[in-house]
Amino acid sequence: MPVDVSNLIQGPGTLYRGAFGTAEPSDTQVNATPAPSGWTDVGGTQDGVTMTISQTYSELEVDQVVDIPGRRLTKREATIKTNLAEATLENLATSLNNATATSTGAGFAAWSPPNDTSATQPSYTALIFDGIAPKGYRRRVFVRRTLSVEDVGMAYKKGDQTLLPVTFAAHYVSASVPPFRIVDATA
Repeated sequence: MPVDVSNLIQGPGTLYRGAFGTAEPSDTQVNATPAPSGWTDVGGTQDGVTMTISQTYSELEVDQVVDIPGRRLTKREATIKTNLAEATLENLATSLNNATATSTGAGFAAWSPPNDTSATQPSYTALIFDGIAPKGYRRRVFVRRTLSVEDVGMAYKKGDQTLLPVTFAAHYVSASVPPFRIVDATA
């Protein structure tokens, strides 16, 4: 198969967050910015946005052959990883799975983590990532039920920008709704 240079992808993307269950834009709206109701642009990112899909397969085995006769998928994990370049309280709250970000008053904004018990259901969020697809069109990735699952730190250094590193993991939604979906515009 010859190389089709229009299938090569390079460039940044935009990450949006919404509450779990927020209405997703239709596939025909892949080239439009998500409606402001329910979706918030998290702002600038640094070092890109990476989607990783990890799969674990269990080997089948029989006595009659030495080769592995097959495998079955036993686990799948999809993650979205980035560094949020805008270290706002709202982005800090998102990175720590807390939808209610701040309280405000005259001249201040504040955020505190909730005093949950270990049995409390976490606040799941939904993500939309818009990037470039082949032929220069838009690719939209929906991650429907996510939690931030890795450590979040805020380094303040003399010569470096403060970032919020975040890794969102996709979770099961239902038997009829997959945890993620990818849509490419074709025209």
